[in-house]
Amino acid sequence: MIKNKIQVIERKKIQDHRGWFLKVIDGKEDNLPNMTGEFYITVATPNQSKGGHYHPIANEWFTLIKGECILELVDVETKEYYEIQLSENDPKTIYVPKKIAHNFKNSANSEFILLAYSDVLYDPNDTIMYAF
Repeated sequence: MIKNKIQVIERKKIQDHRGWFLKVIDGKEDNLPNMTGEFYITVATPNQSKGGHYHPIANEWFTLIKGECILELVDVETKEYYEIQLSENDPKTIYVPKKIAHNFKNSANSEFILLAYSDVLYDPNDTIMYAF
């Protein structure tokens, strides 16, 4: 029976005044390959930012699905600053290695939706806040 072959996994959407966050894959699901990190979705409402941190261990990949934003990046060792304008009309996936602080500023009048992948499972000690 097909119903016995599939698995429905409940997820928790976290919301605040900036938008919402939804982890899509947390790396602990049944039937995953030996190494899978985490996939997640985050949303920011107009004039809000998401991120504002860096990771000493994790590497991440980001793809904007809806809206527009400015991705601010800072190398925490050299303090070099770089920014990338992202738009749903010009899709890109951005690889952000460890020790690069990142912040997504919503630059439109509507929410943005961002899909992200981290190559390691979440560890609160691997998220260091960074002031932009």
